[in-house]
Amino acid sequence: MHIAIAGNIGAGKSTLAQKLAQHYKWDVFFESVDDNPYLSDFYENMEQWAFHLQIYFLSSRIRQVIDIQAARNTIVQDRTIYEDAVIFAKNLHASGHINTRDYANYLKLYETMTDFIKPPDLLIYLKAGMPTLVERIQKRGRDFENNIKLDYLKKLGESYDEWISGYTKGKLLIINADNLDFVANPEDLGKVIEKVDAELFGIFSDKR
Repeated sequence: MHIAIAGNIGAGKSTLAQKLAQHYKWDVFFESVDDNPYLSDFYENMEQWAFHLQIYFLSSRIRQVIDIQAARNTIVQDRTIYEDAVIFAKNLHASGHINTRDYANYLKLYETMTDFIKPPDLLIYLKAGMPTLVERIQKRGRDFENNIKLDYLKKLGESYDEWISGYTKGKLLIINADNLDFVANPEDLGKVIEKVDAELFGIFSDKR
């Protein structure tokens, strides 16, 4: 199976992916952050680096999906290929950081790629408000994230809500992440695991 976790910057995707992988003995695919050659430059100058960054993420994500579809084990993935286009590239174009010509070419490439892949068996959406996102971004202390603007986070959140409200590609589980701490509180993780069990295996099943 392919389980994917979606959500805004700082929602807790990587943490939850790691915790679910540990619990279910799944393999985990993380988003390319630390080895991303464009991310730091992007937050310094979005207009110059936005298109480069989105192409990098698209390439990285399609490679992940190909590997996921070939895998024999269940995979939990930190962020989906869909978010690259319908959330991030869309916002960067709307804000003028990606011009219309580049955006149109990007979408053609994205649509061609996604024609050949299957959606995840379950999409987990971590919904989090601005105070939660800001607190977690500050807590993890990535230097390049100090340049993230609140308005940018807010617009991403609005795009996420719009996308999720119309999501029809498969099973969807929405988790309110504002009052959950997957690291410090095992009970919070347990609540999420119960919901995942119900979606994947049925309420009365203990199958892993």
